[in-house]
Amino acid sequence: MTARRIKDLPEFERPREKLRARGAQALSDAELLAVLIHTGTKGKSAVELASAVLKAAGPNLGRWGLAELTRFAGVGEAKACQILAALELARRHFQRGPGRIATPVDALPYVAAIRDRKQEHFMALTLNGAHEVIEARVVTVGLLTSSPVHPREVFADAIADRAAALILAHNHPSGNLEPSADDLALTRQLVEAGKILGIDVLDHLIVTRGGYTSLRERGHLP
Repeated sequence: MTARRIKDLPEFERPREKLRARGAQALSDAELLAVLIHTGTKGKSAVELASAVLKAAGPNLGRWGLAELTRFAGVGEAKACQILAALELARRHFQRGPGRIATPVDALPYVAAIRDRKQEHFMALTLNGAHEVIEARVVTVGLLTSSPVHPREVFADAIADRAAALILAHNHPSGNLEPSADDLALTRQLVEAGKILGIDVLDHLIVTRGGYTSLRERGHLP
């Protein structure tokens, strides 16, 4: 049986028309993704293609990248980039909330996306004077066991954001939450650089799927 194309559906069933008439909340997950995909492929409507993507991704769609999305016929690099951009925008928006960091636990939602990555990711959260999050960014992506970081990369965005403080974070793909000698040396280097620039480094978190370590709580930050 040949799949119906979106344009063959009654107007009230078409995802874009439904969104326009009833709002995005009226659409199913597949319909929302179909709006981003826009067109299907031979034998599959955009909604059916979106359903296939969602079924394959399960709860991991937010962790997928270009390689996973472009495996599907009908999802080229341009469409995959649109999907990834929409997911990242949603993630940043819902992370913000009140956004004030008072304890290491408050910072964990901002770094959740890197906790189970197979490569080491280094992030920096820029904060204003009230310790509210301005932005949370991945600074570098490295190898399985390390992510080379230079102070200029860490502080460039902080300066542009007019940040008063930073919280640093990186993941350990091994699952080991103990800080390495390199982790401690880098932290000291960034704390000293921050003093020169007038930007406080409040903490450095090591995160894994199983938990986190705060170097401040461990006594490694002044």
